[in-house]
Order: sequence, then C-alpha cells, then structure tokens
Amino acid sequence: MNAKVLKNKVANRLKRKRRIRAKISGCASLPRVSVFRSNRYLSVQAIDDATATTLCAIHSKASGHKSNKEGAAALGEAFAAKLKEANLTEVVFDRNGYQYHGVIAAFGDALRANEIKF
Repeated sequence: MNAKVLKNKVANRLKRKRRIRAKISGCASLPRVSVFRSNRYLSVQAIDDATATTLCAIHSKASGHKSNKEGAAALGEAFAAKLKEANLTEVVFDRNGYQYHGVIAAFGDALRANEIKF
C-alpha cells in the first residue's frame, strides 16, 4: 500500500470511530468494552466513561493469544471471566471503527457465549 492509500484508510477508520463514540458511552454499571486490533495483537478494555477509568483490561501479548479468530475467541473467554470477577454481566460493545466481522465478531461472539450481554 502506498502512503496516500494507507493515510486515507486510517482516516476513514477514525471517522467511523468518532461517529460510533458520539452515540455510545459507558458507566460503572454498564461499561464500554473497547477493542483495538492490530496485525499482531488484540487489546480490550472495559471503560467507565463517567470517571474516565479502566475497570478491567486484557492484552493478547500478555495472555499469549494470537490476533486471529481462534485467539480472539480465547481472549473473549478470558475477558468474560475478568468481567464476571468484577461483577459485570452487561456491557456496551465499542468496535472502535472496525467492521463487526472476522476477529472482532469472534471476540464478540465469545463474550456472548460466556453470558456477557451487549
């Protein structure tokens, strides 16, 4: 990819991200689960936007999962366990400008399978 195409791709994702974030926010009882995806890793946080604090977080590098569908599903199970430890069973899902497809969908489906509602 040349620099101009890559710059437009990133700018378009940021526009989608801002549009999504204008509509959703989290609180202590209903946190926002934000997913960041790179080519190598996944990072997920449960965020209370009212106080601007992270309630719990997990990173695929620290937990040893890859950034593919199987790794995202395993990361979703681990994150669901962390959410249950924090007594959180319902969240708002922030896909962070990414399509709900592939790795992001695998993570979301793993959360739903482990009884986390969004």
